Amino acid sequence: MSIKINRDELVDLALALCNIESPAGQEAEVGDYVLDWMKREGFKPRKIGMMPERFNVLGTLPGEGDGYSLIFNSHLDTGRSKEDRWSIRAPEEGINHGAWREGDTLFGEGIVNDKGPMAAFLIAAKALKASGIRLRGDLLLSAVPGEIGYEAVDEFEAPKYLSKEVGTRYLIQHGGVADYALVAECTDFGYAAIEAGKAFFKIVVHGDPQLYTPFVPNAEVDVHHPNAIIRAALFVPRLQEWARQYEQRFVYRCKDGVIVPKAVVGAIRGGNPYHVTRTSELCAVYLDCRLTPVSDPLAIRRELLDLLKAQDIPGEVELFVYRRSYEAGDTGVLLEGLKKSHAASFGTELQLAAPVISSMWRDVSIFNEMGIPSITYGPPRNFKGQSMTVDDMVRTAEIYANIAIEVCSTVKRTK
Repeated sequence: MSIKINRDELVDLALALCNIESPAGQEAEVGDYVLDWMKREGFKPRKIGMMPERFNVLGTLPGEGDGYSLIFNSHLDTGRSKEDRWSIRAPEEGINHGAWREGDTLFGEGIVNDKGPMAAFLIAAKALKASGIRLRGDLLLSAVPGEIGYEAVDEFEAPKYLSKEVGTRYLIQHGGVADYALVAECTDFGYAAIEAGKAFFKIVVHGDPQLYTPFVPNAEVDVHHPNAIIRAALFVPRLQEWARQYEQRFVYRCKDGVIVPKAVVGAIRGGNPYHVTRTSELCAVYLDCRLTPVSDPLAIRRELLDLLKAQDIPGEVELFVYRRSYEAGDTGVLLEGLKKSHAASFGTELQLAAPVISSMWRDVSIFNEMGIPSITYGPPRNFKGQSMTVDDMVRTAEIYANIAIEVCSTVKRTK
């Protein structure tokens, strides 16, 4: 039976979700919107939250009880806000915190990450419910906070800067459990059943005791300069060369995808911008290292310490985030259902997504860690334009509906 997707309803829902600004830590308003939508559509949702202002929403389309269950998962938080004054040149621009339609294309950071795919599975579930098809297993619908990689460090503390702890992990630990998980994210219609883990390091370069500007010596620009900021500036190019070699050394291939683990300097802090009449005794470089299932974060820390020593730069290295990567295990029924649904829509065989997709963090890793085989699959994402075509979103919803039928209509094997 063909599932009919209401094109206009899908667009309207995607735009409504995306025009509720929800940067990480501020997901409550859009979470309430999803909760109310699920209530109206008869999915009997509930809030599952570590804290009142940062909650998961979980709805259910019940099955007969003897089939495989499937949970769709997307995140409520977006990666940009008007407060990002030191990472985006124009954070107030609409593309960063709203959405709109131009012809057959939807624009907005939230459209591609991750409310467009969320709208697709919500409308797919509504269409499936209206079709009268009786599923044998439950279909669960989840919208979670805390997927974007904000992490508590320094004065940026919990609860606002909690990340994975409040989202999918908390959801699963409090009842959001199914036989399989489909993480609805943009994948260019390829699939991945593995995602990179990550380790965040704070590399603190030490300088000499503070000097008032008139007393700073006419020193050589080298690692013996008294200012920690100068020393850190000299260290960063060497760190970048290490990062280039790191990704080449640790490429990881398995049946679920390919991880090319990047390492990127994401922030630098040193001195006080309101008091620049002193050299700085400290300068911190913050490094994001992506991980494979066999990565050792302590070995990486040792390499970074050795890198400082090799440059004769005094300092220390702190590991402040560690999140492992996990392979999916047996995705059996889910993968077969995805292959059939993809082939029915495209007439071509399903392919693994490009390595850049499986080298990200997505909540696939949490499901896999918890023993719920998981796959991520979704529409193309225009990274530069932050856009998605309506046709791709509709096709995604159709495929999601068919995946749900394939998985949740299969009688569960007993062991």
